[in-house]
Amino acid sequence: MEMTMCFPLLLLICSLSTAQLQTEADNEIIPHGKQTESQGREPTNASDRQQTCTQDINAVLREMSATLAEQRVEMRHLQRENEAQAAKLRELELQKTEVDKMKQQLKAQAAELSNMTARTDVTENQVEALKRDNEAQAAELTNTRAELTNTRAELTNMRAELSNTTARTDVTENQVEALKRDNEAQAAELTNTRAELTNTRAELTNMRAELSNTTARTDVTENQVEALKRDNEAQAAELTNTRAELTNTRAELTNMRAELSNTTARTDVTENQVEALKRDNEVKQVAFSTSLLASGSGYIGPFNTHTPLVFRYVVTNIGNAYNPNTGFFIAPVRGAYHFEFYILAHGHASHPSAVVLVKNGEHIFMAYEHQPSGVGSSANGATLLLEVGDVVFLHLWENARIFDNENHHSTFSGNLLFTM
Repeated sequence: MEMTMCFPLLLLICSLSTAQLQTEADNEIIPHGKQTESQGREPTNASDRQQTCTQDINAVLREMSATLAEQRVEMRHLQRENEAQAAKLRELELQKTEVDKMKQQLKAQAAELSNMTARTDVTENQVEALKRDNEAQAAELTNTRAELTNTRAELTNMRAELSNTTARTDVTENQVEALKRDNEAQAAELTNTRAELTNTRAELTNMRAELSNTTARTDVTENQVEALKRDNEAQAAELTNTRAELTNTRAELTNMRAELSNTTARTDVTENQVEALKRDNEVKQVAFSTSLLASGSGYIGPFNTHTPLVFRYVVTNIGNAYNPNTGFFIAPVRGAYHFEFYILAHGHASHPSAVVLVKNGEHIFMAYEHQPSGVGSSANGATLLLEVGDVVFLHLWENARIFDNENHHSTFSGNLLFTM
């Protein structure tokens, strides 16, 4: 603006200077005759013209300065007005962005609430079904306990034997260990469930952040500023309506969040019940397969008395009913179990290869092999009806020995065929 006003001023000054120079040149070429006549008037006319030109220039300069000052004031006023309009535009855009974000969050919360409600209904149905199964199992457990009481009364007569007393003590210790393992497994499963819930909440937070980033992509341009100047009144009304809608949306979102929190808590309780019922049913899956030595090779025996064998290399132990520290298998449920055992030993003139399958101190089946040289092997198996807490293991026969190495020749295996 200032450069635009300076150009006319410079042009005016140049024009006046040119006119003055032209006048002086015309005065120099006046005829000599007239020069004499005008010599008396020339100093006065030149002085008058110079004074008049200076006054005109000063007047133009004053007028130009006044005009320039007015335009500067007007330009500052327009700049302030432009800044105010831009601030209003930014405020309106922020309000629109917040409203869009709240609407999207409301939709997402509604969808999530619907999914959680459906999931809760399905889970409650599962709980009812599992409760019915548990009632049947409770009745079966009552019968099992009665039979177990009768069996324990019969076993009282056998407590005089030292080996049976030792076996029963080991059974009690193993039951304590099994309960400790069950508690550790339950604690680990509870930790995993909590971690899964934390991951789900983190995923929901990430989705909300992504939604917020997606809705914040609006840019302000100079054309939008001009349009906002023309539509300022209409946008002010729209801003008022938007603020009212935002207030209502926030209240609705608060209610939705409270309802979602209640539904989430209810779902957590239901899922914990389902997991507990599932763990009760998993005890029906029992199987193990072991070998005598965990590593290396060598003989076990001979000993001068029957000696329990501990099979330390565990290939499979579903249900953790077999204890690799004691060599005892403890029945977790009443049912039919099948056991198999294989032995191997090099021939010896004085020491056979012989083991006995023992149930609660009672000898069931034997695997026996004796030859003076070479390599001999033997095997046997049995299907037994076991009560809860019954103990099954292998005895090494007195004065006998068996061999095992990294090929795992001497093994002991068993599994639950079905519950009763």
